[in-house]
Amino acid sequence: MDQKTYELIKLLKDEWKLFLSIALGVFLFILFFQPFETGHMEFNNRLLFTAGMAGIVFLVMLLVRTFTPWLFRFYVREEYTEILISNIGGFIILLLSAAGMAFYLNYVGWITLSLYLMFKVVLVCLIPPVALKMNDLIKDLKMENRMLLNEKLRQNKMIGKYEDDIQNKSLNFVSEGESENLELRLSDIVYIKSADNYVEIAYLKEGDLKKELLRNTLKNIEKQLKPYAKFIRCHRSCMVNANYIEKLLSKNNTYVIKVKGQDEQLPVSRQYLLNVRKIVS
Repeated sequence: MDQKTYELIKLLKDEWKLFLSIALGVFLFILFFQPFETGHMEFNNRLLFTAGMAGIVFLVMLLVRTFTPWLFRFYVREEYTEILISNIGGFIILLLSAAGMAFYLNYVGWITLSLYLMFKVVLVCLIPPVALKMNDLIKDLKMENRMLLNEKLRQNKMIGKYEDDIQNKSLNFVSEGESENLELRLSDIVYIKSADNYVEIAYLKEGDLKKELLRNTLKNIEKQLKPYAKFIRCHRSCMVNANYIEKLLSKNNTYVIKVKGQDEQLPVSRQYLLNVRKIVS
């Protein structure tokens, strides 16, 4: 099979079902609403006559949307194909369908043409280009949606990789007098509590929860952790690593965080409740 034939078959395969469904819609519309004077015909003849008008619409769509782009693609410049379909394809379908249907009504149905009749013909022939335009818009929106989803997945992968890199980063916590320091991986830090003039830093070491006191303020530690979005304030006296939040519990009109894998429970004040809920959900 040569390239030309393959392209034609591909175009037919892509759109013939759409053309058939639109032609069927035109057939049913004419059959039930009877915009043309076909009452003198027998029912079976009226069915055949109406099917002929639907067939005209089908053939016009096939000509304009399939055969013409195929010919343009191989014998004219390819970019003209897109111009034809997007800009004037609908108008050509309307024009050819109206002309073909008027000829069919006059010479096959023996129906006298009038201005009012032609107005109804044009209205009926508006169905295919409008339906095709809606279909094209839906296809474009679906394609754009797929592209946005792919871009979102790509960005999520990048964010995940970035967060993994961040979590593996080490941070050095220094006391106010710089007499003590504690270097920890961000992924190991579970929570940090204020304890008078000290902060209690809870972290995992070989799977066990360890706690260290460091002479500093929670405010200073919060500034140090500000670039890392996983560390959130849950109470005026406590910060927690979001990766270690198992669930949010409500007890007697107060809220606490259940720490993942531990018996620890951290207080949650109403000031920070909304943010904690958002992360938990």
